[in-house]
Amino acid sequence: MFHRKRTIRTTITLIVLALIAFGVLLLSMNTGFSKMSPLEVLSTLFGGGTPKQHLILFEFRLPRIVIALLVGIGLAIAGAILQGVSRNGLADPGILGINSGAGLAVVLYVVTNPQRESTSPMLLPFLALIGAFAAAIIIYLMAYKRHKGISSARLVLSGIALAAGINALMIVLTIRLDPNEFNFIATWQAGSIWGSSWKFVIALLPWLIVLIPIALWKARQLDVFSLGDATATGLGSHLNIQRMILLVVAVAISAACVAVSGGIGFIGLLGPHIARRLVGPRYEHVIPVSALIGAVLLLTADMVGRSLLQNSEIPAGVMVAIIGAPYFLYLLARSKA
Repeated sequence: MFHRKRTIRTTITLIVLALIAFGVLLLSMNTGFSKMSPLEVLSTLFGGGTPKQHLILFEFRLPRIVIALLVGIGLAIAGAILQGVSRNGLADPGILGINSGAGLAVVLYVVTNPQRESTSPMLLPFLALIGAFAAAIIIYLMAYKRHKGISSARLVLSGIALAAGINALMIVLTIRLDPNEFNFIATWQAGSIWGSSWKFVIALLPWLIVLIPIALWKARQLDVFSLGDATATGLGSHLNIQRMILLVVAVAISAACVAVSGGIGFIGLLGPHIARRLVGPRYEHVIPVSALIGAVLLLTADMVGRSLLQNSEIPAGVMVAIIGAPYFLYLLARSKA
């Protein structure tokens, strides 16, 4: 009976969040430097509008909106997986340095490749994956202690230290760059959705289509992890294999998202925490609810960032950090790790 009530509550929550996401999406299509009224947007969506309005909506605004939607979903799911695998509520791809590792690989390639304008966006997620896995391995080695395994506190502190080191390296790399390359790195570090065209949507979408179903399929395994290693082993779970599969999924999702969005943090922290407050701790409910919360957060952050300043914009990553950083400090203060 309790399980049925929880399922009904999750369904209602998903419907409400989907409606909110749809509403923010519609508002985003009306937001930008070039003014378009809601009626003009609707007319353009259904085949009307002027050529200029068609260009603005379909070539500039919609790709960016879709990328924000997909990246919000991906980062929130990756955060939920990392929190479940590590049994650490402070885990997040940005905080743990995974996003920084992925971004460093992309930035290094872009600034050292003289033919970067002709680079296929399909290559960027693979480059990001290399950087993300390198960062994940370094964090694991730093956090691991013989005979004691992984400490939650060491995991977070190692990630923060690695992210700080990578960000410092990026600053060093920018010293001798020309203005265009400098602007690219600054844009990435701020978490602006820089890959705002349909080719980047196409580059990101296959990764999410393949990896998100795996995350949903393994949701119950995350519930088993929450019981502790001894209990999980007693229930017949192959801990190391299952943990590795889920870590690969989380790192790959994060890398693909970072490749088109830059260093956006805290979505993977906020999404799962809010989801657990709404629908409880079971990951079969937490993962889909986290995904929609992440989508709403990043869509809203991008929309607000584009509308606050005239003839300029505040990167979405900055807007999310305004909320996420104080919440992270609050959770850190409460943590007993």
